[in-house]
Amino acid sequence: MEITDVRVRKVRGDGKLKAYATVTFDHAFVIHNVKIIEGKNGYFIAMPSRRIKSGEYKDVAHPIRSDFRNLMKEVLLDAYEKASDEDSVESDEDDDFDGKVTIDSVL
Repeated sequence: MEITDVRVRKVRGDGKLKAYATVTFDHAFVIHNVKIIEGKNGYFIAMPSRRIKSGEYKDVAHPIRSDFRNLMKEVLLDAYEKASDEDSVESDEDDDFDGKVTIDSVL
């Protein structure tokens, strides 16, 4: 499986959520609303999730293999660093992402 497109939209503000990303695989499958978050030990990615009846959040989609998750993290964080602040949006956890910045050079 190959990552064939990455789109990043930075989030304005001082919160931990820094951006939303959309990742396309093999020009055939897309995952929206991957979050780029700044944590105590640096940036990390959080897969899209839904709240279940118990109030907990469960990932809607996620990598099964750690090597693939690490590849996704590397590609998304590289795209985040290259994304323009001009395309940033206000933070909204429920916002459907419609990214503008396409980073082909990292793929």
